[in-house]
Amino acid sequence: MDLEILKKKYNLESIKTSKEELEKRMENAHNTGEDMSQLSIDLTYFSNLYYNILKIYEYIDKYQQAKEILNDSEDPEYKELANQEIEEVINNIAEVEKEIRKIQVNRKFHDEDDSRNVILEIRAGAGGEEASLFASNLFNMYKTYSINKGWDVQIIDSNVSEAGGYKEVIAHISGKNVYRNLKYESGVHRVQRVPTTEASGRIHTSTASVAIMPEAKDIDIEINPEDLRIDVMRASGAGGQCVNRTDSAVRITHLPTGIVVSCQETKHQAQNKEKAMANLRSRLYDRKKSEEDAKRSDMRSSQIGSASRAEKIRTYNFPQNRITDHRVKKSWHSIESIMLGDLEQLIEDVREGIQSEMLKNEQ
Repeated sequence: MDLEILKKKYNLESIKTSKEELEKRMENAHNTGEDMSQLSIDLTYFSNLYYNILKIYEYIDKYQQAKEILNDSEDPEYKELANQEIEEVINNIAEVEKEIRKIQVNRKFHDEDDSRNVILEIRAGAGGEEASLFASNLFNMYKTYSINKGWDVQIIDSNVSEAGGYKEVIAHISGKNVYRNLKYESGVHRVQRVPTTEASGRIHTSTASVAIMPEAKDIDIEINPEDLRIDVMRASGAGGQCVNRTDSAVRITHLPTGIVVSCQETKHQAQNKEKAMANLRSRLYDRKKSEEDAKRSDMRSSQIGSASRAEKIRTYNFPQNRITDHRVKKSWHSIESIMLGDLEQLIEDVREGIQSEMLKNEQ
């Protein structure tokens, strides 16, 4: 291991200087008018970088001490311990370098929308009732994952099938870094399994589409009230007391784009209108963001998958207990726990895989 090359690669003093400068700027931000949120992001990056590089320097000291023992001592037992120390230090440095790489990649692919809440939209695709049941499974998977992360999940609109699944479900998920965690989940999800209604045991293939849209704020999208047609109606339901007996359901049509949103989840028309408008803003923001991305795209996204709703991104194979993400060509053999919301590792693997491919395509 060449220690000089390692020290040149990770210049501790340079990173420390950057960190300290940012700390001073944060202290004076109220006087200078600098963007606190951006300073905070930059400071977090350099702080994480500094503490990890500091670890490398500590390991370098241990490596040098073990080398001295190896070279100076005649005691076989000391030499063996020194060799073990050197091997352990080399492994530890490799792990820290992985963490540094992850920090650098995350900064390179930081999206200004990463900290936003999202609108989650799941629609049943090919496969009839089985597709609606799969859509319901996906929604419950994301819902449980979100609750485990401490996020809040509120259904905006839904359309339940006869089998009890979802033909369509739209939800608002709020919390810390929701979009960053879920943004690569958009696309067509395919399931291969034996439906509960299948007497012969034949495996069926069904699909459901997932869309993850960053929540838009009023300042992101300006909507002219004259461009809206707002209809109110009686909410549909399962009957009896479940049916809303007042005209509280709201449907909004954005005339310039033809986008239609609706909400009937509460008994209050004003609340339903507010939720529907939040959905509309996010759809328009997502549309605007996609158009801007397309303009400045250098084709790198098309080489690894653009997270388009029309693109098949993942297959859930129940008979083989396997989930495969086709964009990163990776499989996980824990389908039951993943469907119960244990998504952390899968999401991390997909993000790292997609970003690694992007980096390769840039080189």
